[in-house]
Amino acid sequence: MMGKSHFIISTGITLSVMNLLGYEITIPAVAVAAVSSLLPDIDEPNSLLVRSAVPESALRLLQVALIGAAIYLYFAGIAEPPWHIVLALLVGSVSFLPGRRLRQLVMLLIALALFAFADDYDPWNYIAACILVVASVVPHRGITHTLYAVAGWGALLYFVSLGMNDGGSLWIAGGLSYALHLLADSLTQRGITPLPPLPFKLRLKLMSTGTKKGSGVEKVCIVLTLLLVVYVFVITPS
Repeated sequence: MMGKSHFIISTGITLSVMNLLGYEITIPAVAVAAVSSLLPDIDEPNSLLVRSAVPESALRLLQVALIGAAIYLYFAGIAEPPWHIVLALLVGSVSFLPGRRLRQLVMLLIALALFAFADDYDPWNYIAACILVVASVVPHRGITHTLYAVAGWGALLYFVSLGMNDGGSLWIAGGLSYALHLLADSLTQRGITPLPPLPFKLRLKLMSTGTKKGSGVEKVCIVLTLLLVVYVFVITPS
């Protein structure tokens, strides 16, 4: 399922269910629900979440920086000939990696920066850094598309929110939105493997992402989500 569909469906249903259950809809809860609706796809460098966080302009800047670093290493005399040429070629060649590999490299660099320089945002900096490191090395629809990830993300939000004045519903918003993403992916031909190493796959085979039928199924799900949101927040507001 496309990223924009995940965003609308998971966020809309999550906030609607929370409102129906009597939970306060706070700005942090909305933000966590929105991020969690896309978070499982952080293991895909070309996903909506990663492309938004690491746009093409950032990739171009990284390529220029790598080429500049290669030129510097060649002329700076840091290594003895011919190793200065080898070192320069190694660094410069990284700039020619495919876009998805460059995004993974950027994710790792951001993670290192969060570990090193973002102490003021503890513990969110370490949480984000660990997620980026894991997401840059695992395959798509791997560990991030399991019930273990749902439980881990919900538990993480629960313990982090204990010291927050308005954080009581964060773990519900995050856990539910994350789980709805996985449920939506289970509609596809590929499905998900919710409890590895058990080989059981959850897949209803109703659609394939990017196809005409898949687009139709996504539109139906979006319309139903918007109808639920209108009913909960407009027709019968609490």
